[in-house]
Amino acid sequence: VQVEEGAVSLWNWAVAKHTGAVVNDEQKAKLRFVACRLIGLCEGTDPPEGTIRRQILMSMKTGKGWIDVGKADLADGFLENAMSNIEKLYAKLRKGSDGEADIHEHRADVENNLFKVLSYQAESAVAQGDFQKAVVCVQRCKDILMTLPKETCYLSILCYNFGVETYESKRYEESSFWLSQSYDIGKMDVKYSIGKEMQAKVLRLLATTYFEWDCTLHLDKALKAINLANQENMHPAGLFLKVKILLKSGASDEDINAALAEFLHLEMSLDFYLNTAKLLLEHGRESVGLDFLKSVPERFESSPDLGKITLLHIEFLLQNKRELLAKQKIEEIIIGHYTGKQLLPETLNQLHIILWDRAAKHYEEKNYSEALHWYNYSVSFYTPRQIDQNLAKLQRNMASCYFHLKQVDKAKEAVREAERCDPNNIFTKFSVYKIAVMENDTNKAVEAVVEMGKLAEKTSQREDKLGVDKNTGTNLLSLAAQIALENDQQIVAIRALEYLSEHLQDCQQLFAALKCLVRLMLSKIVAEKEEKRLGNVFEHTNVLNTTFSAAHKRLAESFTEQKFSGDMRILEAHWFRKVAWNLAVQFKDSPEKMREFFVLSFKFSQFCPSDKAVLIAQKTCLLMAAAVALEMGRQQVTPSEQTELFSQALQHLQTCKEIWKVLKLTGDFAKDPTDTLLLLYEFEARSKLNDPSLHNFMESVWEQPQIETKTLEIIASLAMESPARYPVLCKKALKSALNLHRKQTVIDAVKFSKCLHSLINISLPTGLTDLETCVLQEVWDYFEDALSVVSSTNAYPEMEILWLMTRAWNTGIFQYTVGKYKEAEQWCGLGMRFLNHLGSLKKSYE
Repeated sequence: VQVEEGAVSLWNWAVAKHTGAVVNDEQKAKLRFVACRLIGLCEGTDPPEGTIRRQILMSMKTGKGWIDVGKADLADGFLENAMSNIEKLYAKLRKGSDGEADIHEHRADVENNLFKVLSYQAESAVAQGDFQKAVVCVQRCKDILMTLPKETCYLSILCYNFGVETYESKRYEESSFWLSQSYDIGKMDVKYSIGKEMQAKVLRLLATTYFEWDCTLHLDKALKAINLANQENMHPAGLFLKVKILLKSGASDEDINAALAEFLHLEMSLDFYLNTAKLLLEHGRESVGLDFLKSVPERFESSPDLGKITLLHIEFLLQNKRELLAKQKIEEIIIGHYTGKQLLPETLNQLHIILWDRAAKHYEEKNYSEALHWYNYSVSFYTPRQIDQNLAKLQRNMASCYFHLKQVDKAKEAVREAERCDPNNIFTKFSVYKIAVMENDTNKAVEAVVEMGKLAEKTSQREDKLGVDKNTGTNLLSLAAQIALENDQQIVAIRALEYLSEHLQDCQQLFAALKCLVRLMLSKIVAEKEEKRLGNVFEHTNVLNTTFSAAHKRLAESFTEQKFSGDMRILEAHWFRKVAWNLAVQFKDSPEKMREFFVLSFKFSQFCPSDKAVLIAQKTCLLMAAAVALEMGRQQVTPSEQTELFSQALQHLQTCKEIWKVLKLTGDFAKDPTDTLLLLYEFEARSKLNDPSLHNFMESVWEQPQIETKTLEIIASLAMESPARYPVLCKKALKSALNLHRKQTVIDAVKFSKCLHSLINISLPTGLTDLETCVLQEVWDYFEDALSVVSSTNAYPEMEILWLMTRAWNTGIFQYTVGKYKEAEQWCGLGMRFLNHLGSLKKSYE
């Protein structure tokens, strides 16, 4: 009992809260679900009549609740439970009845609930797509209507709703069944019918269903349905649909005229007549349509919308290529406009659209004079000095026609009018630009391009609000560049392309613009070089650098554009790589530019597949960039600038070494000097940076078995070249070089003499008297080596012999001055041993 009371309370609470909008439909359905289940648990073996009736009511309402919230599958169990309880109730009522009259009364009582449950089950079946079950349920409902005639209207509307639902989901066969059922049920009892208007509505939808299902196959059914609808209730939608069906079926003009005649005497709205005329126009029934239109104006003579009929008439004439008659109609409207018969603003706007469309068509056909004729019609409706953005657009369009007709003065006048109406418009600026180009006014053209570029950057332009493509600015700048190039105005084209490179989003268009800009700048640089205007050359080069940077930035970005594939990216990278290389070679007189372009060429090559050719190009770019950086560092620059240049060179070399390692795996590079160059460049960079790791770096160099004497001599020279000063490394390199000279089968006396000269110079500083004995002994050995070679060949340079003699003699003299007489005698004696090997100079020194 407590559970039952709780269930009833819950049910009532849910109803009250739903009425007060505290719970929504789905929450209410859930609460009813729980209450109904609880009531079911309380049922005994022989429940009283009241309990059964309550269970029927609760089950029905719970099932209906689930249907209404779109969960028909949850409704079925409750509806079946309601059906079961109805049977129990009927059995209980029959059992306690007295005579036939009671039974008849009980049956009527039960059938009322039975009808509702069956209608709900039909709803659930339709929602779940179970057509057959729904048909069975509705048929049983129809049978019950004999005793419940008041439900005729309800069942008819239910079937109509089923027809609408299945029509919207394009289940035309099912829809036609339900709509036919709705109509048939509606006729069963005139007293409780849904009414003629609703019957006509059902029939119109039935006709529409046949029409959309298959008009050819179901033409007769569609026509029959719409004729019945119009008999039931004459409605504009029904009349219009009949004409539509006839047109779709290809009916004769006579049949269509007959259908039109049915409503010509009726009071219909102007829009209805216009829509019917448009329908005839769309289906190519011009003669029928024109005749129909002619009969309309008389009915609406006093209507302010009368212009709509004339407008449609003009459209008919234009579609039938009867332009002359259309022009007459338009001229009549223009005369009316200035004699008090103005069109309504909406109609006038529509006329402008027609005029512009016709003008645009002639423009596309390159019939510019005729296009102007139609644009002039549109201009006729504007008052002098009127300011209107549409008028500005109209004047720009007219200017375009004048451009093509080479009527520059008229074009200028049109553009001036456009500027008056809408000066800050990118299209207006473009028109100004075209005139400047036509008049060869470079300054004005550049100014217009600059203004177009600024306007292209703005996001809140008037055109954007009117739905103009967001790429309008870039498209116009592209066109501006093209026009400038066609008219041989490179300065203007360059400016337009500069703006484009900053704003283009489409990759293909962007790279086309960038490449065009590069080519233009190259031609300008060549011309400026020939005329020796170096200031301009560097200015153009800066533009080139910006262009290359923009290209590199876009190549480095991840792409979402399918049409810009990986292969296309590689092609673009190769193009910029090669151009940058050629530029670097061209700028041999400008080390800074040369280095910049070699570095750029390397950067672009990083987007290319690492095949052998690309690796060689990368290696060469980095070597050249390092070489140029070192050369710039050797010039008279500040210490900080030197440090920066040497550091950059070292970075290039480190990257180059990694590439060189990979490249050597691809083939034989025995004769390639890269190893030597890397060694020398790195030694110079590290030594001049005073790099602490220099000595460690050189340890691996001394161990190289195939190092050349020339390389060692260069290392020695670099070790003492300012700002570097590494005498120990210098001596070590020279000693190693001297050893290599000695190992030659035939000693090259000239090279040997130079190397020895350098070694003695670094080991025996001029003017020092307090040299250590070990140093003097070391240098003595070098002189002995020289004497040995001098004695064995006549090829030793005489000036080098003289120098050796003089250095030995002077060293002896220095020893003498500090009282070291024994050492003085030895060194002077050593000098005199060289005297015997002098040639023409011997007598002078004896």
